[in-house]
Amino acid sequence: MLKWLSENHFELICAITGIIYLYFSVKQNIWLWPLGIITSGYSVIVFFNSHLYADMSLNVYYVVVSIYGWYHWVTQKNNSNQSSLKITVLSLKGWGSYLLALIVLSLIFAWILINIPQKIGIPPSALPWLDAALTAGSIVATWMLARKVLDQWLWWIVIDFISVGMYIYKNLNYIAILFVVNTIMAVVGYLNWKKDLKKP
Repeated sequence: MLKWLSENHFELICAITGIIYLYFSVKQNIWLWPLGIITSGYSVIVFFNSHLYADMSLNVYYVVVSIYGWYHWVTQKNNSNQSSLKITVLSLKGWGSYLLALIVLSLIFAWILINIPQKIGIPPSALPWLDAALTAGSIVATWMLARKVLDQWLWWIVIDFISVGMYIYKNLNYIAILFVVNTIMAVVGYLNWKKDLKKP
């Protein structure tokens, strides 16, 4: 048992704090951001060890955007630790802009993952194109979360569902379980935020 914990404790911490982060995210509770910082910090180590470098870099970005989101929400929180920032919905133009960002970022990340590891003497990326696309989508969706855009949940449903398969393939079973929960919670989050959007 102790050997198992020593080999998997970072992954286990990521899974536990990630589930709590999701709960706070669905509830629009400001404590999602410090939990996001903790989860992302440990995820950097897990993904580096698994040679998923785009995911590793993504979690560095998550730490930064969590600090931004925490500040952006805290300036507009109410007494129940919920942000009073209004939920918004993407326009057609907004969807086009975010999809363009997804494509451009995916191409950039894929090029980096295919070309850079061998030049700096680290093992090659395990799944460069998939890792790049999921990372790009996650960057876009996290930015939408920080801006409190309803549509980010639709992005997360797709990203999290596909990520389950990638993590099972890489034998990151606890992270895969987390992303099964993420997928379910993304559906719950979408429905919950949509209901709040309709409130006067």
